[in-house]
Amino acid sequence: MNTILKVEGLQLRFGRKRVLDGLDLSVQDGAVTVLLGGNGAGKSTLLRVLLGVLRPRAGTVRLFGLDPLRAHREVLQRIGYVPDVPDCPGWMTTRDLFAFLRPQYPQWNDVLCGELCEQLAVPMRTKFASMSRGQGMKSMLVAALAPEPELLLLDEPFAGLDPLVREQVLQGVLASLKAGERTVLCATHELEIASRIADRVAVLQNGRVVRHGSLAEVLGEEEPVQVPSGLHKLLADVAAEVSV
Repeated sequence: MNTILKVEGLQLRFGRKRVLDGLDLSVQDGAVTVLLGGNGAGKSTLLRVLLGVLRPRAGTVRLFGLDPLRAHREVLQRIGYVPDVPDCPGWMTTRDLFAFLRPQYPQWNDVLCGELCEQLAVPMRTKFASMSRGQGMKSMLVAALAPEPELLLLDEPFAGLDPLVREQVLQGVLASLKAGERTVLCATHELEIASRIADRVAVLQNGRVVRHGSLAEVLGEEEPVQVPSGLHKLLADVAAEVSV
């Protein structure tokens, strides 16, 4: 199994605040890795570094063996990205978004796009300014999956959605994983999400990956039958280990 994403010694600051502090992470081809951490842990920042949007202070980043800053366009054409909130101009419709993206992705699959839109009941002619957050997130998910990316980056795509829409978005992700081998890095604070999709879990705390392994290894259980009630307990356990 090849390493499709490798980060070593990553450091990044916003002013005096150190957001990423010597972060190391590797993601194997075909694996679903969940990046688990609380608010402010650096999850979204890391994803923006991977996209080549932010320049780190130190460290190395390689996707498909390429530097996302030096080979920005080539890397982006192989990535699907779902932000934590829909980031399209308010005047755009889903149809406008697809028309804008289609020429930029050589592997764009119109058949898959149509199937996903039907499955998720995506509104095609509604402006993003008039959509609910759930409708916007479903449009973002289809836009990320239609080019059949080698790597799918998800930034808290399920947070703040009502239960029905949340399950629809999650089922859309799960269906895309069953359709073929795809590498996924999903940032979330929800253990329940990790339990449903993860092959590997990386726990991010204070700008570093402090645990990385299967969910059972991360939770310290041989066969985890029930997911703990929340992330805070896990992070508290990790903090207690580090302080010993």
